[in-house]
Amino acid sequence: MPPDFSLETAHAGVICGIDEAGRGPWAGPVVAAAVILPRALPPLLARHLNDSKLLSAARRVQLFDALTDCAQIGCGRGEIDEIDRLNIVQATFLAMRRALGALEVDHALVDGNLPPPLPCPVICVVGGDRRSYSVAAASIIAKVSRDRLMAELAVRYPGYGWERNAGYGTAEHAAALKSLGVTPQHRRSFAPVAALIAPADRDATGHRCRTESHSS
Repeated sequence: MPPDFSLETAHAGVICGIDEAGRGPWAGPVVAAAVILPRALPPLLARHLNDSKLLSAARRVQLFDALTDCAQIGCGRGEIDEIDRLNIVQATFLAMRRALGALEVDHALVDGNLPPPLPCPVICVVGGDRRSYSVAAASIIAKVSRDRLMAELAVRYPGYGWERNAGYGTAEHAAALKSLGVTPQHRRSFAPVAALIAPADRDATGHRCRTESHSS
């Protein structure tokens, strides 16, 4: 079954969907989006809006542009230092709160089964990006926004393939970590990155001290 508005219409008031992109990568921030959709969707969105993982990159961009034309959207980030200091789950929740801060809503539909601490009632929906139009829209906004950010970072830190792998742990990325080293955009709390940081180069927090040697 494709997404629809069933979950939205089951609750009164203004409903937004929230989803994130980038919990698993070794590099880059985690990005969350909150989206309030009009109930009368443009035909393109009504036909194709779905979980971003089920869509081609070209279709995601097409839907991203359509969403920015008709929806209310908020985006938020959990930065590298927050991921390493708080952990990825808490940094994701922080990104969600920042995304929601741009909107006024009565309820939030959140993909997953762990409710984030938000300033409004939360309805967790497992597989929400395949069940709710609003959550699917948030998944697309978060994914495209983060992919574009990683492509920009790839220019500053060439060689890791972030324009292709978005910071995920591909063979290309792993090889570049070994040959080029760890950048300030890497998540030092993630085991594959931490394993490459020499003990002598760690600071009091357990993280390696280095400058942005790969920036242009």
